[in-house]
Amino acid sequence: MEKFMFLFRGGENHAHNAQDSNAAMENMKAWGQWMQGLTEKGILAGGDPLQPSGKQVSGKNKTVTDGPYVEAKELVGGILIINAKDINEAVEISKGCPIFNEDGKLEIRPIQKMEMPS
Repeated sequence: MEKFMFLFRGGENHAHNAQDSNAAMENMKAWGQWMQGLTEKGILAGGDPLQPSGKQVSGKNKTVTDGPYVEAKELVGGILIINAKDINEAVEISKGCPIFNEDGKLEIRPIQKMEMPS
């Protein structure tokens, strides 16, 4: 099995506003059920939602700015690490994600194994 990261972008309801509306509460319930199913099948390896705020460190001078400053539809709202035999299986697993009901995006990235020098 390989590991893949799901990056969730956009969507109309997020974990940080789940108490603000019934739609957001129902969305969070759907996420919980989906993730529970992944856990029961041994697919889910880890992950968490992200707060909408943070800091960004960039460049040779390590300049620190508040952020991220991107459009809400492009904001990474969370990540999951999943186990799949290949990227095609990861894509199929992703299709059950509730983010699509909220008009969001899911990016799938293979996690590269790193060999540490001895």
